[in-house]
This record gives sequence, C-alpha cells and structure tokens, in this order.
Amino acid sequence: MDRDAIKAVGYVRVSTDSQVRHGYSLDEQREEIVRYCNNQQYALLEIFSDEGVSGAKADEDEMTIARDGLLDMLVYVKERGVRYIVVLSTSRLWRSDMVRVLIHRELKKCNVDVKAIDRPQYSIYTQNPNEVLVNGMLELLDVYERLEIALKLKRGRLQKAKEGGYAGGGVPYGYNCPRGYKRLLVNQKEAQAVRKVFQLKKILPNITLERIAYYMNQSGYTGRNGKDFNPMLVKRILDREDFYRGKYRYGDIKSVGDYEPILGGMVLR
Repeated sequence: MDRDAIKAVGYVRVSTDSQVRHGYSLDEQREEIVRYCNNQQYALLEIFSDEGVSGAKADEDEMTIARDGLLDMLVYVKERGVRYIVVLSTSRLWRSDMVRVLIHRELKKCNVDVKAIDRPQYSIYTQNPNEVLVNGMLELLDVYERLEIALKLKRGRLQKAKEGGYAGGGVPYGYNCPRGYKRLLVNQKEAQAVRKVFQLKKILPNITLERIAYYMNQSGYTGRNGKDFNPMLVKRILDREDFYRGKYRYGDIKSVGDYEPILGGMVLR
C-alpha cells in the first residue's frame, strides 16, 4: 500500500431480500466499492457491513445509533486516519434525517467525508448552494420512493387480511410460513403444545402462567427453536385463542382465517 495514498473504508448494507434480488447484494456493493477505490487510487483499508438491518435505530435522548457494522466503522476511522467512507449510495448509511445528522456529526469530528458512487459530487462539507439543493432533493426523492413502496405494501397486506390470508408479522407459535409461501401451515409439534396449554387452563382455571410453563418443560414440550417454555410464551398462546380457532385479525380487520385452526370445540369463555 502506498503510504501517501488517501485512506478509505467501504460500507455495505442490505435490509431486505428485494434489495438483493434487484442488484443491491453485499457482494455487488463490495465489488463497486473496490472498483471505485482502484480508479481513484484510494488505499481501501476495510469494508464494513450490516446485513438484514432495516435502517438504524437512533436514540434521540442519548444521541446514539444502533447498527453494529456502522458503529465499528465509526470507531475504526477515528483510529486509522481515514479520509473517506465509500458507499454505493448515501441510503446505505442513513435513511432518516435523525440518523444523517448523527453520522455527519461523528464524521466531522475526525474530518472524514462520504464518497457516494452514485453521486460523485456529494460531500457532507459542501457549501455550494446548488449542490446543497440537489443533494437535498435527491434525499427527499429517496424518502418519497420508500413511502410510496411502503404504502403499496400496506394496501396489499390489508387486502390480504380481508381475505383471511396471512398479512405478515411474527408467525404465531404453532404455525410455520416457509419462505415464498403465503399461507400459514400448522407446525404439528408446536400445535400439540398449544392444545396442551389450553387443556391445562381449562382443567385448572386458576393455574398461573409460571406453573403452566413449568409443567410444559417437565413434560418435554419446547418453545420455538427448541427453547424452554416460559410464562410470556404461555401468555401469548392464551391471548391468541381466537386466532387458534380460525378468527384472523390484522389491525382493525377481522375475518375468517385462511389457515387450519389448531383449536376446535373447546371453549374457555
């Protein structure tokens, strides 16, 4: 490595499968960053990554960001005299004004700038009014596109919920939803545990969540991924009685679920 070469690090991130399918995979981002740094004759020291992370959570009170790869990179650039962070797009670094402000603040402390491959003139230090305007408009366009996509997805989920189909979210214990499959399937092992929980509650109405969890563990039942049963899992199961009877609810939408009910005939209330 040329000692006089400008030092740079790369940063890559994907948060959804669709980004991978449409040319935003981690490997493709890395290749673009390596090619860019070679063309610019930058000394690329490291490429940091965050995979499967949707955006970054910013704590406004503590003024911190929760994204491991990004945080590791910020520490690294302070210690290694890095001049540039190279990204395919600034949206890989931030998607909200709050996160953008926090990252700008940290980078300016150590005189580091951002090089966005899709926007060659971008700089967090720019004072040119035209560039400020263009950069601001491009970032607003990114926000608009994300909101438009989110609105379309929400409409689709609501329509699916009206038809009783699984509209997303955490898959309830007792069911599976394989990748690429749009209908909940009964997990027979977990379904047996669900029925046992409701049987215990029917026989012993005053039994505590802790006692049910203890009995389930002693009887060889397990939670998701083989974990122990715990009181919170028991509570979630009991709270979803209507769901297990085939009554699907998504927000304010109620419908007959398009899935096989686990419970039937046993009424607790």
